[in-house]
Amino acid sequence: MKKVYVFIFLLILALPASAKRLHYEATYQNRWCSCVGGIQEYELNDFTRVDCLTKTHAIEFDFANKVYEGIGQSLYYGIKTRKKPGLVLILENPKKEQKYVNRMKRVARKKGIDCWIMYESDLWDFKLHPVKL
Repeated sequence: MKKVYVFIFLLILALPASAKRLHYEATYQNRWCSCVGGIQEYELNDFTRVDCLTKTHAIEFDFANKVYEGIGQSLYYGIKTRKKPGLVLILENPKKEQKYVNRMKRVARKKGIDCWIMYESDLWDFKLHPVKL
């Protein structure tokens, strides 16, 4: 009986973590990349993976609060592929996450990163949202 209680307790602890996001990052990545004709999960010679490789860009996807990780990875993938670095910032709560867009713009302007925003609604009604730097 103790095992059942332990299992239920662990399940309850895991629920908030899985409910944190509306969708997985890969869900957004798959939709966006397929709509622009890119190659998903393009593997580099060092076994890292570009989320979406297009004819012109090496693009990283990240949720808004991971903006700095996204910036770093997009710059690295751009160097490795000799393509323009790109970052798609996923906003699931645009009002609360605007500060991350502003941070992205500041860095992207200086480092030459092309940026887009993706909203949950783009999963079923896709629109390209380039960010003006």
